Amino acid sequence: MSKHTVSCGTLVLNARGQLLLCHVTHTAAWDIPKGMRDPGETSLEAAMRELQEEAGAVFDAGRFLDLGEFDYRRDKRLHLFRVDAGDELGDLAQLSCTSFYPHQKTGKPTPETDGFMWADRSEISRLCWPRMGALLLTLDW
Repeated sequence: MSKHTVSCGTLVLNARGQLLLCHVTHTAAWDIPKGMRDPGETSLEAAMRELQEEAGAVFDAGRFLDLGEFDYRRDKRLHLFRVDAGDELGDLAQLSCTSFYPHQKTGKPTPETDGFMWADRSEISRLCWPRMGALLLTLDW
């Protein structure tokens, strides 16, 4: 049994080369859509599911380019994919999160993400968690 868990995520790029980021609810941070594999799920299946749950975006499996696994934390690796979306997602107004967690204080269902934006490479360090920002800036996108 591996001591690492694997989180699977997708870098969705628009025609201008900007990266889709999801705002992490109740934080100041933005992140790519990603999450843990469910039992029996492949990394691609997990990345596709997380993209649909956290952003409401769906793309054919053949459009996902496998970027490989990357060290992320001592106990976690990231398996990342890339999708070139062109202008398909437009202004992002139609995106929504359907994945919820119980709010810390109220227990009410709270969406994992509550906003979406296209980000330029120059904005990543300011918007993302430091570890995620550093990793994203090592990748060619």
